Amino acid sequence: MQKEKDIETETQIRRMEEIAHSLRVQVVKIMGRFGSGHIGGSLSIVEILSVLYFNEMKYDPGNPLWEDRDRFILSKGHGCFTQYAVLAKTGVIPEETLKHPYEIDSPMQGHPEYGTCPGIEVSTGALGQGLSVGVGMAIGARIKNKNFRIYVVVGDGELNEGQVWEAIMLASGYKLDNMVMFIDKNRFSLTDSTEAVLPSGPLDKKLEAFGWHVLTIDGHSVGEIKNALNTARTIKGKPTAIIAHTVKGKGISFYADKAISHSVSISGTEAVSALQELGCTREEIIESLKK
Repeated sequence: MQKEKDIETETQIRRMEEIAHSLRVQVVKIMGRFGSGHIGGSLSIVEILSVLYFNEMKYDPGNPLWEDRDRFILSKGHGCFTQYAVLAKTGVIPEETLKHPYEIDSPMQGHPEYGTCPGIEVSTGALGQGLSVGVGMAIGARIKNKNFRIYVVVGDGELNEGQVWEAIMLASGYKLDNMVMFIDKNRFSLTDSTEAVLPSGPLDKKLEAFGWHVLTIDGHSVGEIKNALNTARTIKGKPTAIIAHTVKGKGISFYADKAISHSVSISGTEAVSALQELGCTREEIIESLKK
């Protein structure tokens, strides 16, 4: 029985790794067609969203407003191209939509917009606000006696916003064990490393002092992400923070681990090189970059 369970887990992990790779390719394709975008912070959260949407969260792609769904908030809204790719892969939005980012009638704007794109729970992009909304949703679930869970991804640079820490304090004060905060610790913000801009110090100890259960993982290991979420479900009386160590621009050598990958203009040559690094064939690259 244990062997069968191990095989099932290995199969799930391989599937999520394959999904993560396909999402990373799709993000590059989207930005390559348009020629620009926040590629660094989009690629650093690929594995996190893969596990959340394809293994963890309870939701119905055919009914994005189902009342009992788990809620996901991308507080670092500039990483939304990964979420758009996920929503297309799940069938919430048509895949054809991915060919038309930023257009005036497109649901795919530069930051997520509630009411414009199905599957988006709240408009984000003004950094620091998403966790507060998540706390409100978690309190609402308790008031309504609902068992849905709230998942929020914040950036490590976003932690410089005071409102985030107000929400962190409120979540523990209300003992919101129905919410999980991922910190995408890719070590870079808009202009420089997060340590150069404003050192965060011992982040795990700070969060523990604020009353959170804290886990630290490799944010590109779907196995570690899966295990952390399993642990979070067992924690009672306090919210869970998962510090996910990631690489900004993960998967593309000339974007990886660089502040300049935060928001870039992507030439056709760069898009081709990036897709080649991700193992795409010549034919696939030509077809995918057609506008």
